[in-house]
Amino acid sequence: MISTPDWRQLSLPQQVARLLVVRCSGHLGDGQRRYPRWELPNAELKRLLGQGVGGVILLGGSASELRLRTDQLQRWANRSLLLCADVEEGVGQRFEGASWLPPPLALGLLHASEPARAIALASAYGHCTGRQARLLGLNWVLAPVCDVNNNPANPVINVRAWGEDPVTAGQLVAAFIAGAQAEGVLGCAKHFPGHGDTDSDSHLELPRLPHGRRRLGAVELPPFRAAIEAGVATVMTGHLLLPELDPDRPATLSPLVLEQLLRRELGFGGLVVTDALVMEAIAARWGAGEAAVLAFEAGADLLLMPADADAAITALLEALASGRISRARLEQSLGRRERALARGAAPPSDSTAPEALEGIESSAELALARELVAVSLLSQGRPGLPPGPGLNLIRVDSVLANPFLPLMAPALQRPARDGYAACLIDGRSPSPWSGELTAPLALDRLPPGPVLLQLFVRGNPFRGSAGGEEPWSAVVLQLLGAGRLAGLAVYGSPYLWQALRPLLPQELPAAYCPGQMPLAQALLLDRLGLAGGGLEGGFTD
Repeated sequence: MISTPDWRQLSLPQQVARLLVVRCSGHLGDGQRRYPRWELPNAELKRLLGQGVGGVILLGGSASELRLRTDQLQRWANRSLLLCADVEEGVGQRFEGASWLPPPLALGLLHASEPARAIALASAYGHCTGRQARLLGLNWVLAPVCDVNNNPANPVINVRAWGEDPVTAGQLVAAFIAGAQAEGVLGCAKHFPGHGDTDSDSHLELPRLPHGRRRLGAVELPPFRAAIEAGVATVMTGHLLLPELDPDRPATLSPLVLEQLLRRELGFGGLVVTDALVMEAIAARWGAGEAAVLAFEAGADLLLMPADADAAITALLEALASGRISRARLEQSLGRRERALARGAAPPSDSTAPEALEGIESSAELALARELVAVSLLSQGRPGLPPGPGLNLIRVDSVLANPFLPLMAPALQRPARDGYAACLIDGRSPSPWSGELTAPLALDRLPPGPVLLQLFVRGNPFRGSAGGEEPWSAVVLQLLGAGRLAGLAVYGSPYLWQALRPLLPQELPAAYCPGQMPLAQALLLDRLGLAGGGLEGGFTD
């Protein structure tokens, strides 16, 4: 069992290093890293952990591999670490083999008609996420998103939110937190004080939220209050400029937002962690060292993904030496970190062998995933598409990397069985577009026959939009006018479905699901009359 020495016994550089959370791949080998720009190579990771870095955020790999990886990180550090992941949609969102659940807004939509059922499912969602995270060696889940997605043009929150109004979001995040933390992991309410009513992405630029204290108290803050009342262990800052509160610094770097609003007014006494400091909202304006010092001065306890870990440590040490940061302030954050570690679950014992993780999804969790998809599905029309040959036209964010579209994905395999050939396009695909506003598809460049249109559209980091500017209404009208639209499937954003549904003939088979994963595809295509035929490797199970 790894024991952690009292931070008071550590050298000052080791104490400062405890404040950092760096990023690595869930894969074991350097050559498997998906995002080398942000994921440290093993040699550098091992060096930083040896110097005292206190946390790691992981992404990618299988569930079984993650368990090996978390064990490896603990050995390299020889002490207890904060090990976390962005598993807002279940652990399977990031690590194959665990439960990948529909995004939280699915329950936000259900809450309008069945609030008690939505709250119960949010609690089960939290239990599922917390149990699987703990089994794989994580002790901190960077969820739930507490932002109120009341702006349909939001390019980065969208279906990640639990609701479009503060009451819905507050009730559901509280239920999720209670469920997850009951499994022994730390939860994280993000992105304080609220990223929902923005139309820009803080991964790319600094969003402005032009609201005053009264409006924040009515809309943005209630879900965070609910999370704090539910006992959430950590709160993540948002890289947002709120000129009515602080005209000079974004929330992550603002004492007025973190110390005054979050600590004093809302009474939060747990750990405050920054959003990733490598994001352009911060990195484009402040160097890695100064950003770390400003965030710590503002009231953050942990610094997530500084652009340069060594520069951040050096700058914090210099700030301590000059008196810019007091030793008492450092000790305050180290104490909060120590209490959080004690509260979070210890990593699983070595007796939990990776081969035992083959059944990581319990039967109840498998049933939960199906229920969450089923309750969020909307459909219309008569099931059944005309026989092929036809075209399966699929819109994705990128044709190169789609974890929800493996080779045997239902969205590919089921139409293919009925003679519909797949054509994947993204925003950079030139071939199908005509350049016309009213008839954007160049139909003469496409194969003849009926068209099944499948749109995978949602807010995602780094895209800069939620797809709302794309001409899908015109495409639907063009295909209808040509007598070629055979069916429509929308996965992700409810706002696109709401825009397209009034354009459809009542008998046309069409369906919507907030989830994009293979299970969501399978159940949605069932509604369209494209039933499974044994080609999908168990995605309908």
